[in-house]
Amino acid sequence: MADTKVLETTVEQNQMNQIEVLEFRLDGKAFGINIGKVREIIEYHPITPMPKTHPGIEGVFMPRDTMITAVDLKICLGIGESEKKGKYILTNFNNLNIAFHVDEVVGIHRIAWKDIMIPEATSSSYDNGNITGVVKVANRLMVIPDFETLMADINPEIGIKINDMDKLGDREYNEISVLVVEDSSLMNKLLLDALKQAGYHRLIHAENGQQAWNFMKTFMREGTLRDNIRCVITDIEMPIMDGFNLIKKMKAEKETSTIPIIIYTSMVNDDMLKKGKKLGVDAQLVKPEVVELVRVMDRLVMENR
Repeated sequence: MADTKVLETTVEQNQMNQIEVLEFRLDGKAFGINIGKVREIIEYHPITPMPKTHPGIEGVFMPRDTMITAVDLKICLGIGESEKKGKYILTNFNNLNIAFHVDEVVGIHRIAWKDIMIPEATSSSYDNGNITGVVKVANRLMVIPDFETLMADINPEIGIKINDMDKLGDREYNEISVLVVEDSSLMNKLLLDALKQAGYHRLIHAENGQQAWNFMKTFMREGTLRDNIRCVITDIEMPIMDGFNLIKKMKAEKETSTIPIIIYTSMVNDDMLKKGKKLGVDAQLVKPEVVELVRVMDRLVMENR
């Protein structure tokens, strides 16, 4: 009889290397969204337009007791405009309730992170800055939009705000080296600018978990790991290697196991909190809480001197 604990561990490790993606269609083309962002799917609902808003915002509605902002994904992705039919994918990320208008919902796919190709490696008619990755499903390519960047384009207040650093008071330049793992080019720029404003100027950027791990392996071979990485800030949803798998690899190596790790992502649900806690991360924060991020970093790097 197989060891139940071994089976459970194997299943959990496999799940960490995979993502569940909800496939939907826009003008017959396949797109996807991480199922972790999805709260529910509802039929098209009459919308109350809002004046002087971004063209991608259709308006607001209240399916129950919560105000929801409806976003036309076709406009945001530059492929037309949605008709008054279809479905809404209700989401919650960055602490916002957003309904994305789509033509139809197809189903859920379990996909390996390594199979998600980064935009630069594909020929795409879309703005690569708005695309997280592309994956082949059956005989079609499914595009996974970068919903954080799309929403930041619609409303810059949603993104990380450099002015928030003023709440921390005067900050001095420090020599603490930090590795930032973030696949969104926009979010990466905003985050790096904010950290520099807070005094953290020795920053290394990795576009995904695999690139981050490659950096660490190089520094370990050179014997310069502590000089180059004293803290890691990582997103979770990334192509090639996600944040959970990166953390798992770090914790398995003696040299990297004690480096403070902060998960900084657009969505933190109960399941993710449990995974992060089980892996031994030091903190889990929701974007764009950059002031709290800096305060947590200050504490962790002081404790790890």
